[in-house]
Amino acid sequence: QVQLVESGGGLVQAGGSLRLSCAASGRTFRSYGMGWFRQAPGKEREFVAAISWSGGSTYAAESVKGRFAISRDNAKNTVYLQMNSLKPEDTAVYYCAAGEALPHPSAYEYWGQGTQVTVSS
Repeated sequence: QVQLVESGGGLVQAGGSLRLSCAASGRTFRSYGMGWFRQAPGKEREFVAAISWSGGSTYAAESVKGRFAISRDNAKNTVYLQMNSLKPEDTAVYYCAAGEALPHPSAYEYWGQGTQVTVSS
């Protein structure tokens, strides 16, 4: 069992930065791939980025490549999403998830409650 708690969301102007954190409970954290997804009002949940259990492989959606970076610290049971050059279209609730590091929600077993990111123009 893994419990996930996101933090770091908020309101930021376009062009600004935020770093999201996802703290995981449970000793098995380091055995899971981790992903970040987002969901805007009226839209489906969208893949943002993923990282393998070791941190050796990362993946990002085309819409965020070059702007967002995923990382993890297994000693702290935490995964991060550094978001730079934010755009209004990045506004969404951001969720972290534990499972296989794939761009599909169905690959993940555990989900956090989400944190709101709002980017103003």
